[in-house]
Amino acid sequence: MLENTPWLTLVPAVVAIALAVLTRRVLLSLGAGVLAAALLIAELQPLEALRLVWESFAAIFWEDGAVNTYYVYILLFILLLGVIAAFILMSGGTRAFAEWAMSRIRTRRGGLILPAALGVVIFIDDYFNALAVGQISRPVTDAHRISRAKLAYIVDSTSAPVSVLAPFSSWGAYIIGILAPLVAASTLTISSVEAFIGAAVSNYYAISAVLLVWLAIVFRTDLGAMRREELRAIVEGRTYAADSRVPGQLTDDLPVHEPGAKRAILVPFAVLVVGVLGGIVWTGASAAGSWAPVEILAATDTTAALMVGGLLGLACAISYFLRYTRENPAFGWRAFSLGWVDGVKSMMPAVGILLLAWMLGSLIDALGTGEFIGVLVEGSSLPAAWLVPIVFLAAGAMAFATGSSWGSFGLLLPIGAGIVTGVDAPELLLPVFGAVLAGAVAGDHSSPISDTTILSATGSGANVITHVVTQLPYVGLAAGSSLLGYVILALTGLPWVGLIASVVALLAGVLLVRWMLPTVEEEARRDLASQA
Repeated sequence: MLENTPWLTLVPAVVAIALAVLTRRVLLSLGAGVLAAALLIAELQPLEALRLVWESFAAIFWEDGAVNTYYVYILLFILLLGVIAAFILMSGGTRAFAEWAMSRIRTRRGGLILPAALGVVIFIDDYFNALAVGQISRPVTDAHRISRAKLAYIVDSTSAPVSVLAPFSSWGAYIIGILAPLVAASTLTISSVEAFIGAAVSNYYAISAVLLVWLAIVFRTDLGAMRREELRAIVEGRTYAADSRVPGQLTDDLPVHEPGAKRAILVPFAVLVVGVLGGIVWTGASAAGSWAPVEILAATDTTAALMVGGLLGLACAISYFLRYTRENPAFGWRAFSLGWVDGVKSMMPAVGILLLAWMLGSLIDALGTGEFIGVLVEGSSLPAAWLVPIVFLAAGAMAFATGSSWGSFGLLLPIGAGIVTGVDAPELLLPVFGAVLAGAVAGDHSSPISDTTILSATGSGANVITHVVTQLPYVGLAAGSSLLGYVILALTGLPWVGLIASVVALLAGVLLVRWMLPTVEEEARRDLASQA
């Protein structure tokens, strides 16, 4: 059936994404996509489809006769973060840190700069960035009435975009590993690291996404549905919709120690960060047998490092809980056990969404959705220079449909290199690499079935679909500016001219919005004045 109608491979992704946007029920939408993919693979045989669904679920936990530590460790780390947050809350650390931050960070703009700066600094891994930056920044952004959607946008746009630009990151190591044989087979006399840096210069979307975060902060630019979220946060003080299902949100049942101390939150998260970084170095150096940074990152086990940091951070959080509450009868074994239960429960929505997203991703991969889009790219008959904007669009479509930027890298980077070699245009190799990386990150950013999208919302305590809908205008502006840059590159053959065009278009778009619309602070003051 699929051999004669390969376009059907797009159906599961379209079903999941359309339902998610229309119904705002992520679990239902992902489940429908999983069933649609399984039915297509099974050629509409129900029992065979159910078997495929079960196998895709079981493979998350057990594969090739052993525990699938990659997925299991990510799930455990998410649960650990929930428990850490619960014990920090009960120790009074969250409240103390928010009060301290309010005395030091006195403006909403300052509250936005904190996660933006942390997102750029913590670039070693996008998963860790997405979860840690949101958890650390949330008390400050809540105190300054910054919506969880805005926090999730900043976290998402400074995780993958920064990681994909940094050679010394888990993304950089993975990409360099893909580029090495492709560069060796070309006529370019450069190393794989030099090729990565050259591709990063042509990664217009990642550069635009990070730049747009800072432009939005400086010019106080809120686009589309983000204005609604920000207005509610300022006027009503609610940083997320009351009726939305928010992952990472603890209940009001937990007792809170007073007075708290800000070190009860700062030290556990500092230990967590140091533990993860230490775990990355330790596992990478052990596997590679070398202390070279690129080799360490290429061989490291990031998920094992997450577990090391998570367990150390949890031990530290519990120690502060016991230290501050040991003389208070309200914090006995019941409170201790409630911290575990409530922490785990707060993360269960994110766990359920991730499980279904991974299942859908594996079934879409088995369907060959990515290969179908790759064939469309290879069949293009446009002039060689136009391959750059074409692969940008194709990588965006592939990552959006599959929820995987890494999968798009693995498929389209070799295809792009093959086409460049075939038309004998070596000068286009690095721009093509950059366009693939850019498109994949853009598609990943706009996809509700992407794991980084889900984790960014989880770390920030935002509803997943709210995060997707409010982030889309920013993705559209950055992606549109990037596409213009790639068109200019195709016309001129000069990557730096395309980059300048992309940045100028982005800045013009932000200034146009700022000129046309008042800031949300100004609009909120008008609303409050009219109610008075």
